[in-house]
Amino acid sequence: MSEPEIKRYDKPAGGWDSLKRSYQALREEGIVGAGARAMLRTNQDHGFDCPGCAWPDRNPNSTFEFCENGVKAVAAEATAKRVTRDFFAQHTVAELAAHDDLWLEAQGRLTEPMRYDVATDHYVPESWDEAFATIARHLQALASPDQAVFYTSGRTSNEAAFLYQWFVREFGTNNLPDCSNLCHEASGVALTEQIGSGKGSVTLEDFEQAEAIFVFGQNPGTNHPRMLGELRAAAKRGCRIVVFNPLRERGLERFAHPQSPSDMLLGTQTEIASRYFQPRIGGDLDLLTGLAKIVLERDAVDRDFIAQHCIGFDALRDTVFAANWADIEADSGLSRADIDDAARIYIDSAATIFCWGMGITQHRRSVATIQMLMNLLLLRGNVGKPGAGPCPVRGHSNVQGDRTMGIYEKPSEAFLDRLGAECGFAPPRAHGFDVVAAIEAMHRGEARVFFAMGGNFAAATPDTHHTAEALRRCDLTVQVSTKLNRSHLVHGREALILPCLGRSEFDEQAEGRQAVTVEDSMSMVHLSAGIRAPASEHLRSEPAIVAGLALATLPRSKTPWRELVANYDRIRDRIARVLPGFEDFNARVRHPGGFHLPHPARERRFPTVAQRALLIAHPLRDGVPDPAAPFRLMTVRSHDQYNTTVYGLDDRYRGVRGLRRVVFIHREDLAMLGLRAGDLVDLHSRWHDGERSVSGFTLVEYDIPRGNLASYFPETNPLVPLDSVAERAGTPTSKAIAVRLTPSAPGTMAS
Repeated sequence: MSEPEIKRYDKPAGGWDSLKRSYQALREEGIVGAGARAMLRTNQDHGFDCPGCAWPDRNPNSTFEFCENGVKAVAAEATAKRVTRDFFAQHTVAELAAHDDLWLEAQGRLTEPMRYDVATDHYVPESWDEAFATIARHLQALASPDQAVFYTSGRTSNEAAFLYQWFVREFGTNNLPDCSNLCHEASGVALTEQIGSGKGSVTLEDFEQAEAIFVFGQNPGTNHPRMLGELRAAAKRGCRIVVFNPLRERGLERFAHPQSPSDMLLGTQTEIASRYFQPRIGGDLDLLTGLAKIVLERDAVDRDFIAQHCIGFDALRDTVFAANWADIEADSGLSRADIDDAARIYIDSAATIFCWGMGITQHRRSVATIQMLMNLLLLRGNVGKPGAGPCPVRGHSNVQGDRTMGIYEKPSEAFLDRLGAECGFAPPRAHGFDVVAAIEAMHRGEARVFFAMGGNFAAATPDTHHTAEALRRCDLTVQVSTKLNRSHLVHGREALILPCLGRSEFDEQAEGRQAVTVEDSMSMVHLSAGIRAPASEHLRSEPAIVAGLALATLPRSKTPWRELVANYDRIRDRIARVLPGFEDFNARVRHPGGFHLPHPARERRFPTVAQRALLIAHPLRDGVPDPAAPFRLMTVRSHDQYNTTVYGLDDRYRGVRGLRRVVFIHREDLAMLGLRAGDLVDLHSRWHDGERSVSGFTLVEYDIPRGNLASYFPETNPLVPLDSVAERAGTPTSKAIAVRLTPSAPGTMAS
């Protein structure tokens, strides 16, 4: 365990420190030799397809297409450590709950199904048949299928996701909340309405042809490190990279590629951002309105494109012109000169990509903000041509694929018609619960069974204490997992842990070894087949778990569940007949690198209600600051975590070592409060139902706009009110929390 230390990091992102941390991850998991081999050939015939983030691999058969975070992810999965029945016999759930998330992660792989024993407060072994029977008993006893909630994490494969939603809908509900509800739901809502598809339209080849790349609210150095390779290549050929982020993030400033001999041996590095602007938290809609104002004032629009492909131009123009510069500057935190500088780069570029992450999606007006991003692209015809288009950068490796497969609480009528016709049942039509609605339903006692296909629901969700109460009110909670996490310890009156295979492990079914598929952030679909022996003989694949659950719960089902999981080609055949774009799925996915799903916007087709792209006007609204909560807090990841998985206590690029309960603050705000860097504070969020608080956070002076703060999740998730969500999308507003700070009580210890 490293000693706590706050010290500025002066090196570029990547470089030797990235390799050192990768080696450390392998060493900590006890797999230095095996781990190195795993990096070279994890789940491809001759290479490594990163199972971490959803950024595309240029060549899945390359032995070097991975990053530090990919090493951490595979090392964590391939660990030599095991969580056995003896481990659970030694620890009560109360004892385990007292440990932090890092300790829980470090215990290793789960090895067999476990059932919570309320009499002893221990998890005890349970056979698979007994576990399925328990779940079936609870599901069959419900007054309505809508009293069950079926959550999905973005690590779930296409085959598992399709089979899972099939089972859930045959059971009789559309209660299929997923991690998209927590992150990029706003992107899907905004883009679907505006261009007819909720996905980005660009490919990696577009990054080779773009003249400008704008990055909004995203930190690829920590969250999508392989993206830095694309930005590095673009910067080196003269592409202008413009960054908008409240925090100065090292990966967007300077990068030394760990797989570049010149960078590693000669100490060279690449300047990434041509311009780096730091708007206020929540100021993106204002700055985008300013950019649009300049584009329109200078008549730098593609009038032919707008005439042929868009509607709504006049209303957008009038709304943008009505915005005044005083409001834009005040609310964005940027000067008119700054916005003009960025606008000149945009206007001078003949092909521009806009990238964005959760810094854009987790705000009250995130849908409006994304639609203004899209308005800007459409105004200059930056859709459907090489080197241009929208690029929402999603998180987990198959979060986009799961939604494609039908993991959605609001399925379209067309999808349900095709699913019902192919699978021989009548799917339910009423919309189901998203994540926030599911938590509310569990809290009210209206949802009584919670089943999670992966993920760490208790840690990933907002309003932590309220969510925990909701889960504990369930009759049964079930977690399909590879490793121990917080959600196993925040459970219903009955609880089960079902251990599953990881993506690096081979999957042996009745007709031989199987491969699954995933869809990356740019709609490439490819195979993934692990080669490592499973961590335990008792593990089952996610498709096999779904089949076992269905066989126990739906005894009169005509679906051939056993045949489907005996050979996943049969699942893919069903997918091909239900989902457009997957025709001849089994043959196409076996081509090297897989295949690209069609995106209508790439052909300048826009399947909206109007059959055109919509330019959608969004007037600015004056926010009314709460003087009792003068700061705006954004939750972020540290460099040693991925989503809710914590690999270590260091945040290398931000200069934090050995700490997680920290809050980043401007030096002038420190002075205003009469506090110093290193002091401990409590944070209190303000909402209509009162205050929420977390305590014992170390103040860290950082380059962030005044009045803004940043801190890590899940530690600050308790501050996010459950009903503080994005308009029309329901995404928690985790990037814009109104808070105040108070000194921690004497004797409070940093942690």
